[in-house]
Amino acid sequence: MPHEHDFVPDLSVEIGAIRLQNPIMPASGTFGIELGQVIDLNSLGAFVTKSITAKLREGNPLPRLCETTNGALNSIGIPSKGIDHFLEVIVPAYRGLEPPLIASVSADTIKEFGTSCARLSVDGVAAIEANISCPNLEADGQAFAMSPETAHAAIKEMRRRTELPIWAKLTPNASDVAAVGRAVEEAGADALVVANTILGMAIDAETRRPRLGNIMGGLSGPAIKPIVVRMVYQCARAVRIPIIGCGGIMTVEDAVEYLLAGASAVQIGTATFIRPNAMPDIISGLTEYCRRQRITALRDMVGGVLVEGALVESSR
Repeated sequence: MPHEHDFVPDLSVEIGAIRLQNPIMPASGTFGIELGQVIDLNSLGAFVTKSITAKLREGNPLPRLCETTNGALNSIGIPSKGIDHFLEVIVPAYRGLEPPLIASVSADTIKEFGTSCARLSVDGVAAIEANISCPNLEADGQAFAMSPETAHAAIKEMRRRTELPIWAKLTPNASDVAAVGRAVEEAGADALVVANTILGMAIDAETRRPRLGNIMGGLSGPAIKPIVVRMVYQCARAVRIPIIGCGGIMTVEDAVEYLLAGASAVQIGTATFIRPNAMPDIISGLTEYCRRQRITALRDMVGGVLVEGALVESSR
């Protein structure tokens, strides 16, 4: 029998029509090409950009980030240099790299989602991540993904304006995330990203002031992982399109939990702020995990959680 370390597992996964060499990619807003000074960018499964808006955007007032117990709160406000800058500067910078480039887009209205999506459908962009977790100005600032109806409308308009794959990024603040997942699948989404940050707040006990300039912000990090793993599990049983898990992944064991719950790939965010080499470390860890478990192809374990002694199949 070959030695354990002679065994080379296949880490590749498929997100619709896009094949990734491994399931590890950055979460939107937590990565820049400058990280290539620290890690081998070609080792990643994909690149996901910071959310792009149609126009210039300054973002929220300072402070925008604060640490919490087992996590962090952020209220960045999606500062953006606009689509023109993205097309002229960012896309060409990634063209010489191997992993596919996923453009995250944010918009204030359904129509703006459509027009932005059309403009971003250029050579060099492999897919569009629809950040429908952002506020909808046509619904008093409530996020598009808070309801199946508005989520469906946004994705349907984007689907009408592009032939590129669309990954719908859901919010964990919705009352029924699986229902929203079904709605965007019906509207034409090619994958779900589950999920964005959970709305939270922190107060400085000494100054009695909120610790964020925008008062409330999104909680990320290990504190939210059990919640989002549950949401991935629920969505995997509600949709047939692939799911990308995102929330609190710090270790290879965290990534494996998401895969077992039904995610085909995962996004890493807060961990990179703490350890810039977190993503390559988790990729290496997945290889070692597959060797220990004698797993030939990583994709075979997607949705493989055992419940009451039986393998629970997802709907896909």
